[in-house]
Amino acid sequence: MVKREVIGAHYGLRDWLAQRVTAVIMMVYTVVILSAMAGLSRMDYWQWKALWQTSIVKYATVLFIASLLFHAWIGMRNIFMDYIKDPGLRLTLHVLTIGALLVYAFWSIRILWSL
Repeated sequence: MVKREVIGAHYGLRDWLAQRVTAVIMMVYTVVILSAMAGLSRMDYWQWKALWQTSIVKYATVLFIASLLFHAWIGMRNIFMDYIKDPGLRLTLHVLTIGALLVYAFWSIRILWSL
């Protein structure tokens, strides 16, 4: 009889689908922002500021940031679960990653809403 050790939570399909959905959201956002930038009459500070002052761009950017951070979390969590066997080290890395992603989230929102 082969004894198998089960490690990790095996989120499987849910993680795969979340990675694809967040990637599509980021891709659509990138295309829309690049199109909006191409549509500017001239690329100066005032046009750039006016673009980022609109509510739709701000909320779309928040969705992009949330997607990016969730995408990063899933990827890092899966890497840690697959390659870090020591539970204490894995937990430490999870906590550090979550902390860093939260700092990035608050920092991004602060920058976006202070424009």
